Amino acid sequence: MKKIPNIDNSICEQIFNKTKSEIKDLSSKLKINNIPSEFFKEIVIPLAVYFNSLKTKEKPYLIGFTGGQGSGKTTLSDFIQLVLQVGFEKKTTGFSIDDLYKTPEERNILAKTIHPLCKIRGVPGTHNVKLGLDLLHSLYTANSSTQTSIPSFSKIQDKHFPREKWQKFKGKPDFIFFDAWFGGAKPISFENWIPPINDLEKEEDPNGIWSKWSNKELAGDYQNLFNKIDLLLMIKVPNMSDVYESRWLQEQTLLKTISSNSSDNKIMDKAEVYRFVMHYERLTRYVLEEIPNFADIVLYRDKNFKFSFVKKP
Repeated sequence: MKKIPNIDNSICEQIFNKTKSEIKDLSSKLKINNIPSEFFKEIVIPLAVYFNSLKTKEKPYLIGFTGGQGSGKTTLSDFIQLVLQVGFEKKTTGFSIDDLYKTPEERNILAKTIHPLCKIRGVPGTHNVKLGLDLLHSLYTANSSTQTSIPSFSKIQDKHFPREKWQKFKGKPDFIFFDAWFGGAKPISFENWIPPINDLEKEEDPNGIWSKWSNKELAGDYQNLFNKIDLLLMIKVPNMSDVYESRWLQEQTLLKTISSNSSDNKIMDKAEVYRFVMHYERLTRYVLEEIPNFADIVLYRDKNFKFSFVKKP
């Protein structure tokens, strides 16, 4: 595998100068201003240059971004796509596993037939994986005039946006970016299964019915989806407590995007966010411990959202 270029690479400098205006505009649009320029010069640009250097093939490259909730997967993906589009004139599109959520109605059926916790979105078993596989098939087989609708889910309203509002991608992309907090994860061995690991599991799933169901779901079509990933990038945060704090920050950022006081807006307070993240803790601990061992690229992120390709002591 080729190496990711260093910051002093002449191509990196050229591409940064070519794209810095658009980078600034995207930062404002995402409401995450004051990002240090080092993030773009040392992380975003080198990754974009690296992806652009990959050998051309008939099918688009599927680049997977994995890591705990709130680690920065979607934001990093957005900036890399921008640089590839503006800096290299590449065609890219992307989607998140969050865009594949089953509807509240479907999850309520699972809650009645499997376990009440199934109504909470996020864990394996609460996604319409077929929707993701169908999306990839459409993009892989597209011709120059094909219109592919990219699914889009509103976390605030807990439902998909109307299909007519989904982004339409024309043609076949060069790159597809797919971010998933447990992307690439394998099912946890039942031989190594441990008792309830947090208050949520102790109080609402003491016998492991829900957590084991979700683990079995992960062994199914999710593996078909993850096996299509050509290159897996892992954003590694220090520990589980950082995932909790990152998810809370993500909720606060989400609040800034709300343009109305609609009763449909489901923004959580800090206690609710922490309880919410408990649903994912068992699998997140696997992600943090195991995926760095086989990811193609590991990007380390500290508590202050500083990124590095080298693990800091």
